[in-house]
Amino acid sequence: MANPVVNTAVCACSFGAAPMPLTVTSQATVQMCGQMAATIMDNQCTTFGMCSNPANPAVASAGKPVPCKPVTVAPWAPGCPTVLVCGKLLLNNTSVLTCSYGGVIQVTMTPAMTVQVP
Repeated sequence: MANPVVNTAVCACSFGAAPMPLTVTSQATVQMCGQMAATIMDNQCTTFGMCSNPANPAVASAGKPVPCKPVTVAPWAPGCPTVLVCGKLLLNNTSVLTCSYGGVIQVTMTPAMTVQVP
């Protein structure tokens, strides 16, 4: 079962050297577990430390890892198709975000947990 993603969830890029906390900016009214709920439109990543992807022009020209500056133009996919937050799909921890340089960004930890009771 997928878990909802909230502000401060930890994300990682397949070519990044460090994790990044997610900042929710797509809405400011809906909370889950005491944090703002993330939507698929929360795709403004700050940095993942150093980028090692040779498809990144800065890495290619330097010949070594360079500071990460993610370029994410599309929303996370697929999101939760049955839950809307302020008219946008709720982001869950099985969604992925693609960097224009080819990195795959995933949620590695979210403070919002779904608990199944037998």
